[in-house]
Amino acid sequence: MDAGNTAYVLGCAAMVMLMTPGLAFFYGGMVQAKSVLNMMMMSLVSLGVIGLIWVVFGFSLAFGDSHAGLIGGFEFVGLTQTGAMVNGVPVQAFAMFQLMFAVITGALVSGAIADRARFWPWTLFVAAWTVVVYIPLAHWIFAFDDAVSPNGGWLANTLGALDFAGGTAVEINSGASALALALVLGRRRGWPEPTRPHNLPAVLLGAGLLWFGWFGFNAGSALAAGATAANAFVTTMTAAAASVMAWLVLEHRLDGRPTSLGGASAAIAGLVGITPACGYVDTWGALVIGVLAGLICQLAIRLKYRLGYDDSLDVVAIHGIGGVIGMLALGFFATTSVNADGADGLLYGGGVSQLGKQALAVVVAMVWAFALSAVLAWVIRKTIGFRAHADDESAGIDEAEHAESAYEFTTMRTSGRSPGLTGQQRPARPHAREEESR
Repeated sequence: MDAGNTAYVLGCAAMVMLMTPGLAFFYGGMVQAKSVLNMMMMSLVSLGVIGLIWVVFGFSLAFGDSHAGLIGGFEFVGLTQTGAMVNGVPVQAFAMFQLMFAVITGALVSGAIADRARFWPWTLFVAAWTVVVYIPLAHWIFAFDDAVSPNGGWLANTLGALDFAGGTAVEINSGASALALALVLGRRRGWPEPTRPHNLPAVLLGAGLLWFGWFGFNAGSALAAGATAANAFVTTMTAAAASVMAWLVLEHRLDGRPTSLGGASAAIAGLVGITPACGYVDTWGALVIGVLAGLICQLAIRLKYRLGYDDSLDVVAIHGIGGVIGMLALGFFATTSVNADGADGLLYGGGVSQLGKQALAVVVAMVWAFALSAVLAWVIRKTIGFRAHADDESAGIDEAEHAESAYEFTTMRTSGRSPGLTGQQRPARPHAREEESR
């Protein structure tokens, strides 16, 4: 065991865990005040339900010995293997690091259905989605031969696609899954009439926490405190900074003002774009990726109104499109001078071969995530109902789903619980499926 690398991976795992509360603030600030708790709870419950799945059998299926490159085995069920190592790091530490990737990916998807999703159907969806969608895709791209197990997934080992920290399994996966959910649940009532973010300081706080955690996300993927991790840290910062400046300049040009919401979104777009590339490109490649992410992701947000899909918090445009930018950019900017385990892209004498591999990985991730997420969401909607009742959507999901409100605006003071209606006292409403069928 390498004590230094183990401490490094554990610290990075804790940083990535902080990204999920950061995402809760980021998403929570962007929704209406009457549904902020529901939005944040969808991130919180992802920590709970995905955490249990991962410890019991999820990590084993993702990183156990591969069956035909498609899925792992059951060697690590329960994570009781205290003696196994990965690059001098105990498997248990590596498993917790990878758990935080799974959690943040599931939580990201929730942004597409803000202001209109019921809590328990979402919990069921994210549990099933983790098993059916995320775990196989993570096995394909993150499980390398002779790392955790002798045989790994086909995208990384047979195809040879590069993805340092999750452009496919995290970013494209969450974007494609979000699009499927948005289409299955349908538009919010009143959309495309704009709804203002209710708390922009919370959005900026969330973006800051995400930016901080992203250093653990990207640099931690080196699994060692060394040169590769240092390069990933530098390229992560470079791309995010370039994205912020490119986004704000374009926003000012198109709308006449640079906004705080735009700046926060820009930082996330740049971080998404560099995620798959951070360990394989140099600073100049990172700068280009950041600029492209800041410009293209902003234009993609504007495009959703023409295409007519209601992705509430722009998961598709920022994470889906940003992930595609980063994956394809590797085909141009990857260089073995940064990482000998990678490849040379087109601009570094490598030809078009790597670009083709990256493009195939993008298509596979998009089709897999979209198709299976759509099926899961449709089944849940048709059985137990997924979308909130029309009255609850108008009045606010927080009270209906959680019997709470984020803010008390009354000047009256009371002791104990509010005398408002309890769940048992509310008038009966049609089953969610009946409401959706109307």
